Amino acid sequence: PPSYDCFVLFLTGEICAFKIHGQEMPFEAVVLNKTSGEGRLRAKSPIDCELQKEYTFIIQAYDCGSGPGGTNWKKSHKAVVHIQVKDVNEFSPAFKESVYKATVTEGKIYDSILQVEAIDEDCSPQYSQICNYEIVTADVPFAIDRNGNIRNTEKLSYDKQHQYEIMVTAFDCGQKHATEDVLVRVNVKPVCKPGWQDWNKRIEYRPGSGSIPLFPSIHLETCDGPVSSIHTTIELQTNYIGKGCDRETYSEKSLQKLCGASSGAIDLLPSPSTTTNWTAGLLMDSNDIIFKFDGKQGAKIPDGIVPKNLTDQFTITLWMKHGPSPGLRAEKETILCNSDKTEMNRHHYALYVHNCRLVFLLRKDFDQADTFRPAEFHWKLDQICDKEWHYYVVNVEFPVVTLYMDGATYEPYLVTNDWPIHPSHIAMQLTVGACWQGGEVTKPRFAQYFHGSLASLTIRPGKIESQKVISCLQACKEGLDINSLESLGQGIKYHFNPSQSVLVMEGDDIENINQALRKVSYINSRQFPTAGVRRLKVSSKVQCFGEDVCISIPDIDAYVMVFQANEPKITITGMDHFARPAAQFESERGVILLPDIRIVSTVTKMEHPVDVREHDRANKQVVVEEMLHNLDFCDVLVIGAELDPEQECLELDHGELQGKHLDATNSTAGYSIYGVDSMFSYEQVLRQLRYRNWGTSATSDRKFRVKCSELNGRYTSNEFNLEVNILHSSNSNFMDHVNHMIVQPQFLQSVQQPEGSVSAVHNSVVPSVATIVIIICVSILVFVITLGVYRIRTAHQHGAAEHQGAKDNEMDWDDSALTITVNPMEKYEKPHQTEEESEEEDIDDEEEDTTSAESDDSEEEEEEEEEEEVIVQKGDKQNGTRQEQLEWD
Repeated sequence: PPSYDCFVLFLTGEICAFKIHGQEMPFEAVVLNKTSGEGRLRAKSPIDCELQKEYTFIIQAYDCGSGPGGTNWKKSHKAVVHIQVKDVNEFSPAFKESVYKATVTEGKIYDSILQVEAIDEDCSPQYSQICNYEIVTADVPFAIDRNGNIRNTEKLSYDKQHQYEIMVTAFDCGQKHATEDVLVRVNVKPVCKPGWQDWNKRIEYRPGSGSIPLFPSIHLETCDGPVSSIHTTIELQTNYIGKGCDRETYSEKSLQKLCGASSGAIDLLPSPSTTTNWTAGLLMDSNDIIFKFDGKQGAKIPDGIVPKNLTDQFTITLWMKHGPSPGLRAEKETILCNSDKTEMNRHHYALYVHNCRLVFLLRKDFDQADTFRPAEFHWKLDQICDKEWHYYVVNVEFPVVTLYMDGATYEPYLVTNDWPIHPSHIAMQLTVGACWQGGEVTKPRFAQYFHGSLASLTIRPGKIESQKVISCLQACKEGLDINSLESLGQGIKYHFNPSQSVLVMEGDDIENINQALRKVSYINSRQFPTAGVRRLKVSSKVQCFGEDVCISIPDIDAYVMVFQANEPKITITGMDHFARPAAQFESERGVILLPDIRIVSTVTKMEHPVDVREHDRANKQVVVEEMLHNLDFCDVLVIGAELDPEQECLELDHGELQGKHLDATNSTAGYSIYGVDSMFSYEQVLRQLRYRNWGTSATSDRKFRVKCSELNGRYTSNEFNLEVNILHSSNSNFMDHVNHMIVQPQFLQSVQQPEGSVSAVHNSVVPSVATIVIIICVSILVFVITLGVYRIRTAHQHGAAEHQGAKDNEMDWDDSALTITVNPMEKYEKPHQTEEESEEEDIDDEEEDTTSAESDDSEEEEEEEEEEEVIVQKGDKQNGTRQEQLEWD
């Protein structure tokens, strides 16, 4: 306070002054009434409680005597003055820290996570003490007490929320709150669980990406356990895709050729067609050539497909997916069986499944040696009943029979001997999916049905297959891979299974295992992979010092999403109509059908411009790109009646197939070229295909259709149709007449070719009868005019026509409409020319250049008459346009 009152009373005299004893006291005392001795104590300057809470000093009173400065005044006794400064709540609480941080482990309730503290600069206990703290942020699982201790009111979850930010304020005892709230940041730490960290459940794979890492940032958390070794298995699960993984879906014949297998393999389960119709009634998977047998179906292989008597060497190959046999008492399930067709039930050779065993039966015919021979070969394998696809190859090199399953070799665990079969004249029946029972029953029927799926069942007489070819035939086109094997580091052991779907890695250092697992990748080398999900499973075992397994590591369940490839569009183009004289068809070489065939594959891609506006996003750019890939067959089919082998055929020199992965088959229905090879190779072969017809009098035209395929029909081309006309002698004369009489600019427009080449005439339109009549009338008028001109010229040129040599006629057309360039046409010199010929030659002599005389002289020496073909080819793709061939005599 600025001043204080003080009363002092003296009994006699007057009081003139008060004196304060003390150093620099901020107080002074003044006399209010000398007589009564009343005075006042006041502050000389402002008093601050925060600087000093109380003051104590001595005060004395003086009388008037000789004055305050005199030597005769009297002073009173000393009195002690004690002053306490009363506080004012002028300061707000303030926190000691700007931010408070704490970390808690999920799943626990804490008494105190952390303590916040605020201070107040007021001097009195009432205003300087913090009486309360309060959480300002609403709806948080935290509470705070009056001492600033923060606790959680419920168990926290790392998965629910990684971090909480709350605001806290403080109140002093005068209920004045802090000017600024403080931020408290609480981080939630997951409970340390051993396992793999930082990996993505979904891995995307686009066709053509090569090898992509599966877990580029993965690491193993062991919670500081004393780890001595780590064993990890990565498994790519593709058993639900095709035949167990993404394999080439070419036909079996094409795959055999591609892998370098011996020729002569006979496909017993081909795609149903007119020539291979025995599989038409079987259940078939639409995505691949997979046949499903439900225990009620069997197929008879027609006679002549497989030789009746197999040699001591042959091979049986197949894909099979089979589960445990149904029923309490398992019956034999026939895959392939050759048995008596009638009278008896003898099995000559068979391949069947019985109680999860694969059994091969081979009964040799009696050949004068009545001795025991190996007749049954057994293999007991878990894979036969695991409901997964496996590739089986039975190599027979009698008396040794070897089984290859998924490329691995298995010897039979049981071989049973038997007597040879006695000779008989009973016909045999080869079947698939069941065995034919021809005897001991009232009506022959199938028996011992197969339950499961089969694909690519072939038999190759006279040959056994090498392990290299077997491995190629069953190889997967997708699998696990390791990028940069050199950088795996020391102490890392790894092992792939044959199909590279399982990878096992082992090491004793956690960081080395982390680095190695980051290099594991997925690869799919197919140009058009099967789209869909590939599941991934990573299982691990951790061994600690002195213990077997001390830490449990949860498995990783992830998947690779393979996107759909851009589907190609295969287009066949070329000349689709032509005509030739009958003599060319009857010649030894015939006529080339497809001299200019072109096979192109394009793919359509959608692109988004960078600067596209929002409302224009629907207008996507379409980009068509040409792509290169292989074909696996091209068929040239005859449209209409089949070829008559007595007078016509399609031919191809087999030398054209050398150096290519191609084969060909020929029939009266057409010509088929098959094998996995490039479009260029197919073009080369198709351009050499010839058509011969040595009985042309009965045929005027033939129509053919060309169609090509990729991946056994997964992608097919357009149907390219070709029409061939056979020109007989009457047709030739008619075409020659049309050539000289009716060709007009409005009907034809051609491109000039170098001399000696065939001129291609485009956009031709065959004139109508009315048009021909008009042209003939115009020609008669021209002839009359020409005759008049001729008579005028004969008055000036006597006898010129009688000695003139024969010359070639030259047609002078309007260049703007038509230009036809042909080889020079020879004329024989005739001693007696008609009057019309002489008149036409005279007119031509005036119009042609004088330099043509040398050419005319050389042409007179020619003894043979040349004819030039002009092929009229369709220039546009409109229906109804046809192409004709014009002959020039």
